[in-house]
Order: sequence, then C-alpha cells, then structure tokens
Amino acid sequence: MDNYLQILIYLSGFLIIAVAANQMSGLFVKLKLPLVTGLLVMGIITGPYVLDLITLEALADLDFVNDFALAFIAFTVGAELYLRELRTRFKSITGMTLGQLSITFILGSLTVYFIADYIPFMSEMNTKSKVAVSLLTGTIFIARSPASIIAVVHEMRAKGPFTQTAIGVTVLTDFLVIILFTITITIGEALVKGTSFNLIFIIILILELGLAFGLGYALSKILGFIIYIRTNTIIKTILILLTGYGMFTLSHYLREWSLLYFNYEIFIEPLLICIIGSFIVTNYSKHRIEFLKILHDSRNAVYVIFFTLIGASISLGVLATVWSIAIALFLIRLLTLVLAGFAGGSLGGDPVHLNRIAWMPYVTQAGVSLGLTAAVAGEFIGWGTEFATIIVAVIVLNQIVGPPIFKWAINRAGEGHERATSPELVSPRSALIFGLESQSLALARQLQDHHWKVKIATLKSDIGDMKTSGVYICQIPGLSLEAMEGLDASQTETIITMLSDKENYKICELAFQNFGTKDVVVRLHDRKNFDRFHELGALIVEPATAMVSLLDHFVRSPQATSLLLGMEENQDTIMLEVQNPNLHKMALRNLHLPHDIIVLSITRRNQMIISHGYTRLRKKDIVTLVGSSESLENVRLRFEE
Repeated sequence: MDNYLQILIYLSGFLIIAVAANQMSGLFVKLKLPLVTGLLVMGIITGPYVLDLITLEALADLDFVNDFALAFIAFTVGAELYLRELRTRFKSITGMTLGQLSITFILGSLTVYFIADYIPFMSEMNTKSKVAVSLLTGTIFIARSPASIIAVVHEMRAKGPFTQTAIGVTVLTDFLVIILFTITITIGEALVKGTSFNLIFIIILILELGLAFGLGYALSKILGFIIYIRTNTIIKTILILLTGYGMFTLSHYLREWSLLYFNYEIFIEPLLICIIGSFIVTNYSKHRIEFLKILHDSRNAVYVIFFTLIGASISLGVLATVWSIAIALFLIRLLTLVLAGFAGGSLGGDPVHLNRIAWMPYVTQAGVSLGLTAAVAGEFIGWGTEFATIIVAVIVLNQIVGPPIFKWAINRAGEGHERATSPELVSPRSALIFGLESQSLALARQLQDHHWKVKIATLKSDIGDMKTSGVYICQIPGLSLEAMEGLDASQTETIITMLSDKENYKICELAFQNFGTKDVVVRLHDRKNFDRFHELGALIVEPATAMVSLLDHFVRSPQATSLLLGMEENQDTIMLEVQNPNLHKMALRNLHLPHDIIVLSITRRNQMIISHGYTRLRKKDIVTLVGSSESLENVRLRFEE
C-alpha cells in the first residue's frame, strides 16, 4: 500500500512539472526551435542530474508512464498509414522506402560497429555485444518523425509529388521499422546473452512475429468496441490508453511465463501489436474518423509527459563525455540518408533534380525514435542508459536540423505555398472588391463614405448603368496573378470576394501566396468550404448565419449593436495600428482619450488581448475603437508616427 501511495505522490509531482515544462518550452518555439527540444531540455533541467525535482527513485517508479506513452505513439504511427492516400505515389514511395531501409540500416550498423572502440560504453564489449548495439543503432537511424513532417507540410501548405512521397515514405518507414526493431532487439538479446542461433531460434522468431500480428488484430477489435460504445470521449481516451498499456503488461507476463515453463523467453514487441491494431482500425473499420480525433486531441498531453520524462532520464555527465560521438553519429546518419535518397529515388523512377534533395525530408526524428531508444534502455540494464543518452543527443540534433532542411527542400521542389509577407502599404485604408452587384456597390459606397479608396473588379463584359455609380469599376479578363497585379492588389489593405466559392478560393490563394494581404473577406456560399478558406486566414461571412446572428444581437443588445454597426449618427468603429513611438509602453488609462471614445480590444501578434486601464500599448498593436467620427479622426492622428 505504501508503495502505491509513493507512486501516486511521484506521479502527481511529475504531472505538475510536466505542465510547467509545457509552458516553458514555448520559449524554444519562439526561438524557432522544435517544441520537442524544449520539452527534452526542461526534462534535463528538472531531472536528477540538475535540479533533482524528478529524482532517480521517481524515474524508476514512473517507468510505467513510458509504456502508456509508447503505446500511444504506436497508435499514432499506425493511424498515419492510410493506404488510400498512398496509392497515387506507390512506386515512388516503395522505391524510396526500400532505399532508406536497406542503405541506412546496413551502412549505419556497419559504421557503428567499426567505430565501437571510440564509444565509451562499447569499447570493453565483446564482439557479439558490439554487433547487437550496432544493429539496434542502425534500426533507430531509420526511424522518422511523421508528426514533424506533417507539421512542416501544413505550415507551408505544401502540395505536389515530392511532398506526397515524403509523407508516404515517413509513415511507411515508421511502420516497417517497428517490425525490424522487433527482429533486431530479439537478435540483440540473443547475442548479449550468448544464445545460439539455430533453426529453432528462427522458427520461434517467426512465431513471435505471427503472434504479434494475431494480437494486433485482436487489439483492433477491442479498439473498435471502445470507440463504438456510447460514452464520454475522455473515458474512451482513457480506455484506449489502458488497452495499449495492457499490451505491454501482456508482453511482460508472456516473457516471464515462457521462461518459467519453457526455459525460453518468448518476446512479442508491444509496439508492433499496437501499430498493427491501429493500422487495421484506420484502414479497415468504420471507426477511423473518431479514432483519429481521439488521437489528435490527446497527443499534446501524451507528448509533453513522454518527452519531459525522457529528458529527465538523460545524464548530463554521460552526455558531456559522448557529445563528440553524438555529432559523429549524426553526420554518419546524414551521409547514409543522402546515399539512400539517390538509390531510393532511382528505384522509384523520380526525376534527377528531386533525387538530389530526396534525403532532406527524412532527417527529423522524434516520438518513434525516442520510443525505441527508451525500449532499448529498459531492456538492457547497464549500458542501456548510456546508449539512450547518446542516441537522444543524436535525435535532438536531427530534430533541430531536420525541419529547416525539409522546408528548404519543399521550396526547392517548388511545392511550398506559404503566406507572402505583407508589404508596406503606400495607401492604407484601400479595398478591392471582386464581384459587381448591388451589395458590392452598396459596400463600396459605404467604405468611401468612411474615406476608403475602393475598386470593384468584375468579370462581366457589360456593366451598363453601373459605370455612373460613383465607384471605380475595373473589368478584368480572368482571375490570374497578372490581373490582380494590374489592380494593384499588392498595395491593397483589404480584399473582399463576392463571387462563387471556387472563384473566391482562387482569389484567396493568389492573395495569400503572392501579396500577404492583411485582410481577405469572403462571402461564403456553401458551408462545406468553410475550412478551406479558414486555413488561408480569410475572414468568412456566411449570409444565412450572419443574418441570424445580427438579429440575435439586435434583440439582446440593440444599442450596442447599432453603435458597432455605425448606425448611430456620427458614430463609427475603426482599427488603428500603434505607430507613434511615444505611445509605446503607455497604459490605456494614461492616454487621455476623448470622453466619447471606447477601446474595445487590442490585437498583438495576431492574439486578441482583453484590455483594461493598466494594459500597456506596444508598437504595431492593432487597437479597435468606437466613438464619434470626429474624435476617432483625432485619435488616428495621435496613433500615427
């Protein structure tokens, strides 16, 4: 009972540290470093080798937490392997995967074996043990980071054959590396323990793999049942994690049982069971969407706990002595990736110019690599910790270097679609409206009444009496970059699209990629297109819901709604950028604003701040104000530089 109470105390303390580590790791993100690196560093700082907030005794008692996290990581990898998305690039993906698996594993393992005398914990090993460590290192060299790859792809909105191949190879490789790891760790145990290799050993190894696949299938049925039952999502998440942990418990029990009754350890890799179960649920069940949502919603919490705990287990003393070895292994892995990229690209029939950069997407490592490293550390007591320290250092280097290299490769392949940098506007308060109709004309006139410069672009050839509307109307032959440049779209503060959803999306993409327009407002026709526009950062107006929302506000707060809509006489609402350096760091209560001006909100670095009298302004803040037109104009002059 006392032991369980002690574990509960350790777990509670660790969870508090993990929450703090998650907050502090945000500083690393601001420095353009991966979040995983921040969590590892925070784990090191709070671990037994620095501040000792997480003691060695706590690490030993919290070992079960790793099993929960590793099961989750395996579920995530299996869920990423969605066969329907890999079919279009199957030849290229299989060619590159074969190249990466064979060349990286063979060259990586051989190199580690030949430099074993320079690695402190390997120098005194016998030949068989050196072979075991080399095989395990070569296996971990293969592992990738699907989460990091997908994050970069989403960030850059990358599309094209190079990107498709990178995602497919990364996910497929992580699936296959678990199978390879199951084989190499079994062989490694046999080599370290001096077990002889014979026909019986091979048959048992095949039976272990077959049993893992069978248990994986059974696990998929259990996962399907958990998702099927009608209960809270949190309960489903807990049950899924417990089921994954159960596979680790089952594997451990089976090893002890087989050793007791057969004098031979039957080892079934729980990671392989979990990844197979997840793969089947994702590809061959009706529960895929809900399963993916549960994994997506849970992954941040699990990753924070896992990476912080891994960081705490890293010995700085050992790390200081092996850092040069870690850098050497990092460079060796890069070299094997380059050779594997050429070979894999040639097998897949990819163009030569892509083969030159084919290795760049696969540098990054994270969850799976750390998971395999943790498994080795737990399996081989003694040198396992030193092995893990060196490999974690290599993984950190790969995680720092990998994403920037992949970003460069995407741009080199011409498949990046990042948002352009917003230019310095020659004429702010300018709007470009696409679509000529009564609503666009009414909008243009209202903006002009508030001293905006407005253009309306139309695809219509006959605009008839609308030429005399008092609004500048420009006829364009089509929606192209050249047409938008002819309309000075790069110097426009706001673009409003009032065409079909297909035409609106094309305008939004052109503005996003080429001009970085500050605000793009879209009138939406079909709700199913909402997410597409939202990903481009567009401000979306859905007429039906907007009307209902407007009526609701009028019913509940008619005076405030009239004020915000500018319906009150001589009243308006505007957004101003703080340019005056004298206002920098000045509290709102010290601004001496006109009595009829109200500060509604402050937006800083795209984050809205709920303001009060003690809120201090910063240059480049966007301040939303409401008040009389005359007072607002006076405030505008004060905010300008």
